[in-house]
Amino acid sequence: MLKFSAPCIFGLEGLCANEFKFLGLKNVEAHNGKVTFEGDFSDMAKANINSRYAERIQILLAEFEATSFDELFEGVKAVEWESFIGVNDAFPVKGRCLSSKLMSVPDCQKIIKKAVVTRLSEKYMLPWLEESGALHQIQFLIMNDKVSVMLDTSGAGLHKRGYRAESNDAPIKETLAAAMVDLSRVRGNHFVVDPMCGSGTILIEAALKAMKIAPGINRYFAAEKWSCVPSEVWSEQREIAKSNEVRDCAFHAEGYDIDELALEVAKKNAKLAGVADKITFAKRDIKDFELNDGFVTVITNPPYGERLLDVKSAEELYKVMGEKFKRAQGKSYTIITPDDDFEKIFGRKADKRRKLYNGTLKCQLYMYFK
Repeated sequence: MLKFSAPCIFGLEGLCANEFKFLGLKNVEAHNGKVTFEGDFSDMAKANINSRYAERIQILLAEFEATSFDELFEGVKAVEWESFIGVNDAFPVKGRCLSSKLMSVPDCQKIIKKAVVTRLSEKYMLPWLEESGALHQIQFLIMNDKVSVMLDTSGAGLHKRGYRAESNDAPIKETLAAAMVDLSRVRGNHFVVDPMCGSGTILIEAALKAMKIAPGINRYFAAEKWSCVPSEVWSEQREIAKSNEVRDCAFHAEGYDIDELALEVAKKNAKLAGVADKITFAKRDIKDFELNDGFVTVITNPPYGERLLDVKSAEELYKVMGEKFKRAQGKSYTIITPDDDFEKIFGRKADKRRKLYNGTLKCQLYMYFK
């Protein structure tokens, strides 16, 4: 049984943990900025292919205290690296040090690398290691003198689904967009609108969720090249994910923007994601926004002071949104912004608020549904 660590955006730990439990993963625990679980290589493949909210899936190989380089070296050398890293495999090291006696990242990298090389050289009885094979990225975190040593199985971050060939100047991360969709309770029969859709990420994530399409179904993962992982675990998990898809659901969406180039990018991205038939894109200013009849779920990431617009222009936009996003039965609105004065300018208090991070920017998710 292996232990895994899945880092995630701060504020998404609960969503990520619930997702893993729904996938049937064992001993799921939410921590600050990450979720841990236990399982085998099949569970590793399942988490990589299906997770909408995790940033990556790492094998957590060791956790120990270290206040000296000797302790760090011995702790890392004790790990059974030969169970994962083959004789020719590459194993670069990167990581972070926070609030610890060992605070030099380059020095810690060198010590960890030396410890792994020493262990593998002894096990393979070789004076030097070629490192020309599959990538095994070693990651470490030293926080409050506690060392965590991981092997990254994902490669590119899990937010890189493979559909966003292009994006606008300030795209929202796919994992955050997926969280907004989940918190808006989007289902297979919903009508979703983004009146400032940019490159279409929110609507594409909504369509993927509604159709139960696994976000990683069409991408490659680093551990697919590892000799220690049976190749069938990937094909089996992809087949299971495919069998769960519901492509004939009633979901549909509309995306609007004033930027024609962004709309062209959004159309391309939706096509790459395989959801183009579920989303209509058109040029329209927020000032011309009109609510459709029936149930409508509006989810949007408006431009704001630190993203594309100056503060005054952003505030004008919030006023227009307040006028257009009317309180009505069957209508809900989910808006993300870092502006603490949003509710005041928008014109009414949110029914629910949630703190989230868009990159390093602290934001609030404002939800209106009453």
